[in-house]
Amino acid sequence: MIARMLGMAAAGLMLVVAAPAAPADDPPAWTQPTKPFRIAGNIYYVGTAGLASYLIVTSKGLILLDPTMEENVPAIEANIKALGFKLSDIKILLNSHAHFDHAGGLAAMKRDTGAKLDAMEGDVWALENGKHFGDQNYVGTFPPVKVDRHLSDGDKVSLGGVTMTALLTAGHTHGCTTWTTTVRLKSGVKSVVFPCSLSVAGNKLYGNKTYPGIVADYRASFKRLGAMKADIVLTAHPELSDVMARKASGKWLTPDLLPKMVAESKAAFDKELLKQQAIAK
Repeated sequence: MIARMLGMAAAGLMLVVAAPAAPADDPPAWTQPTKPFRIAGNIYYVGTAGLASYLIVTSKGLILLDPTMEENVPAIEANIKALGFKLSDIKILLNSHAHFDHAGGLAAMKRDTGAKLDAMEGDVWALENGKHFGDQNYVGTFPPVKVDRHLSDGDKVSLGGVTMTALLTAGHTHGCTTWTTTVRLKSGVKSVVFPCSLSVAGNKLYGNKTYPGIVADYRASFKRLGAMKADIVLTAHPELSDVMARKASGKWLTPDLLPKMVAESKAAFDKELLKQQAIAK
């Protein structure tokens, strides 16, 4: 539990942690079941109250993005069944990034569904070894899982007329992947972005021997995501894009949200980098 607790530093798009947190359990919301619901078009929410798992429905089967933690798999599977689907309908598993709270359930979900896992090359080592990559001030482990297709920046994952595009936005992890797709609404075709985390969390920015290019990667990701168009933003931690509140209101179109989130994350990153540099001197 201590390793899991320290891994909490990995959570959140705008959360910044400079030192290990005091002993505590995972946030209760992370394992709190919630009923599945339709977000927009062919995209559904099947995760818990505090960790997002997104189901993309196609004419040839299902794509599942982020089955969260291992202990959440039964609840996520129940949600998928509640929507009227079979587990065998899941053909492709995707991951935003190789941290325990988003990738821990991949091995169990892959076993239960027979689906193939597609993941960015930079996160393959972490996924297949069940360990967070890079120098951090926390420990994060999860069940290792075999990656079936190694992706590169810009690769597309297509199934039943639906295409998910993998964009490398590294820093938070070496292969942190922002996924994009489109949905057709009454108002027209809208862009959907599932942004990978930009938080520093417990990452060592200054003198990271395992991941020496981490600062340059973060900066490139800030620039890339800040320039992207996103009509709908769906984050791995639902509170960061107000998923539950938007569920109640039905207002999913937020074209100004992504640049705002990126700007706040960049400011927090710059502050943390200066702090780590000052401590090292």
